[in-house]
Amino acid sequence: MLFNSYEFLFAFLPVTLAVFFLLSATGNRVLPIAWLVVASLFFYGWWNPAFLGLIGFSVAFNYLLGLRLAQGRLNDDGQHVSVPLVLGITVNLGLIGYFKYAGFLTSMANHAVETEFRLGDITLPLAISFFTFQQIAYLIDVRRGETTEPSFLRYCLFVVFFPQLIAGPIVHHKEVLPQFAREKIFRLRATNLAIGLTIFAIGLFKKVVIADRLAEMAIPVFATAETGATLDFFQAWGGAFAYSLQIYFDFSGYSDMAIGLARLFGIKLPLNFAAPYRATSIIDFWRRWHITLSRFLRDYLYVPLGGSRRGKIRRYGNVLVTMFLGGLWHGANWTFVVWGGVHGLMLVANIAWRAAFPWHINRWWSRAMARAATFLAVTLAWVLFRAESFTGATNMFAGMANLPKSLSGQIGPLQDVMTNIGFRFQGGVALTGTNIENTMWLVFWIAFLWAMPTTQQLMARFRPALGYPGPAATRRDPPAPLQRLIPCLFWRPSPVWAGLFASIAIFALLHLNRVSEFLYFQF
Repeated sequence: MLFNSYEFLFAFLPVTLAVFFLLSATGNRVLPIAWLVVASLFFYGWWNPAFLGLIGFSVAFNYLLGLRLAQGRLNDDGQHVSVPLVLGITVNLGLIGYFKYAGFLTSMANHAVETEFRLGDITLPLAISFFTFQQIAYLIDVRRGETTEPSFLRYCLFVVFFPQLIAGPIVHHKEVLPQFAREKIFRLRATNLAIGLTIFAIGLFKKVVIADRLAEMAIPVFATAETGATLDFFQAWGGAFAYSLQIYFDFSGYSDMAIGLARLFGIKLPLNFAAPYRATSIIDFWRRWHITLSRFLRDYLYVPLGGSRRGKIRRYGNVLVTMFLGGLWHGANWTFVVWGGVHGLMLVANIAWRAAFPWHINRWWSRAMARAATFLAVTLAWVLFRAESFTGATNMFAGMANLPKSLSGQIGPLQDVMTNIGFRFQGGVALTGTNIENTMWLVFWIAFLWAMPTTQQLMARFRPALGYPGPAATRRDPPAPLQRLIPCLFWRPSPVWAGLFASIAIFALLHLNRVSEFLYFQF
């Protein structure tokens, strides 16, 4: 079931919310939690009921191992407590390995030894990467003595809570479950409804109005690249920038909807986006993009590998390994692995540059240059991420260097320089109506991201995401340029704001004529 579907918006969500608070009104605190678990499993099974057994096994298996780890730790049984942890990590990664990577590994083996062994069709279970990583983190946290969960029902809710089940954020047990122990979440609060519905409306608008429109610009270009057809400069760059913006608005929209849905129940989820396209370096980008995945990779892979504690060379190697595996997490394709490797190399270069030249980017023009350079580097890397094959990616990059024929002979000695570094002058007409229109839209949305407040900045007075600093902590999250010009641009419960976001919600609902999945559902 999709957040952007009629079934979810007009049936599942209102029924789930109403029954939760009706059961809460009885004074029983078990029934509302049980209802959320059942509703969340129904939400998951809507896509394919066959995989309810898989997620059920995963939840039960990891819960029992968590109990064993907690008991072993309490008994100071250090020698044996590591056995269930290793078993848990092995089984969890084994499930992902089979469903997500078995075909990929088989193909590589066939190529290496020149065989033609074939596996049957393996359907990738929805959200397996997310709920598996979440439970691996739980087992490690239990082993470290940071958390534990004796209640099977509450553990089920931790894993399957529907706002964050399908595409994150990847939450820690100690972040979410203690919130369900608070008495106030069982009382229907108008403020939570207003905040949650506003954030959800913003996310829905991002997905169905912006991201899906940008997809119409990106999909044909990448499809053409896969056929081997020649692309010109404006086609290739337009497609790359369109996808860069599409994946931002798509995943940012999902994350907003997840936070908004959880807030309807009085729950705060951790932030997954913090204006990543305003980043002034690749290091900064990964502190802002898919924050909970970056946190998981840092805490459970990079740091255990040694982090930055064992010298520069080891640190650089740890960064590369982490990013290669982070790329592989996204999908069983070499393009994802190379994408992760490219980001690893950029991170290594960024770290080395900061060590050699510890300058501060503290002027508006230096920030603007750093932001533009980072956004360009990220967009170029997205080509590898989006392309279905290296052939498609290569054709996209070739198109980016294919300037219009009309420029040939018009730019003097610069043409020879550009030709020597790989540019060609074989493209079509530079300025067409479609090129102009698409370019104007892309420039508008880039300016929108850089100037307008993020959802969290807009809602800052109410700190809707877990751990968000709020409007006073301007050093951690300074107001967007438009908020500096218009200081009152912070949301509050009022008829004006209600009317504005009701209009946004209605406009988004009118665009639900073609329901499309979120991009991160495939991961």
